[in-house]
Amino acid sequence: MRDGLGPARVRLHGGVVADELAARFGAAVAAKVTAGEVFLADGTVVGPGTVVEPGTHVYLYRELRDEIEVPFDIPILYRDDEIVVVDKPHFLATMPRGRHVGQTALVRLRRSLDLPELSPAHRLDRLTAGVLLFTVRRDVRGAYQTMFERGEVRKTYLARAAVRADLDFPRVVRSRIIKRRGSLQAVEEPGAPNAETYVEHLGDGVYRLTPRTGRTHQLRVHMNSLGLPILGDPLYPTVVDVAPGDFSRPLQLLAHTLEFDDPITGARRRFVSGRVFGTEGNRAHSNSADDSGS
Repeated sequence: MRDGLGPARVRLHGGVVADELAARFGAAVAAKVTAGEVFLADGTVVGPGTVVEPGTHVYLYRELRDEIEVPFDIPILYRDDEIVVVDKPHFLATMPRGRHVGQTALVRLRRSLDLPELSPAHRLDRLTAGVLLFTVRRDVRGAYQTMFERGEVRKTYLARAAVRADLDFPRVVRSRIIKRRGSLQAVEEPGAPNAETYVEHLGDGVYRLTPRTGRTHQLRVHMNSLGLPILGDPLYPTVVDVAPGDFSRPLQLLAHTLEFDDPITGARRRFVSGRVFGTEGNRAHSNSADDSGS
């Protein structure tokens, strides 16, 4: 781990490592061999003449590009030897992807907490704020990630949208949601439903959303399908071009509570976001964690 980032892993076709890296990724990546910045799985430094068998993996560190700083803190709701639970702000991705690398919750927390094995047990969209759980050590990572994969975690969200007098709540929204590579939006298609959300209107345009599945953009798609797109959404119903450094209109979607039986201790856990809606929601914060297991 270097400055909160692990190395990228590259599977090779075989032969001289430097030649293959140059052919596939260009001279700048190949130059990492000369600089002693490429390694085999056992830690051996790859040299200019190193030859490997097909299927061999090598490891190298990415060059970090300049990123626009996300100017919001990541309050910690709870921390012990196994997990760290935070109240993620809007605009901060969970983990490195695309142009967001250093300015992600994972990398910033690894650096600030000095926890090189920190890893997210689940993900929140970059534009969604709220409760996010990380595992501290590699040996407990699988237990928590499996808990999420099996649907053993109860998650509730709060959202702000318009009010429609012609719709009755609570209601269950079911549909088939598909997110295709290269498309910014997920879409609903005919076919067997693969996404289900329980929607309650709490009054004054505030909705509680309880997802019973975990499709990409599910809550945003389902609210949009009701004619109630979430306020501040740059993708639904239409794609809006937002400047990378514009933090003035956060998506009004908040991962509010997270509840589960801890797979390590068996204790009942419940964590609650302290954030509020609006631009000020990235600043005004009071730690709020109701954890019956601590």
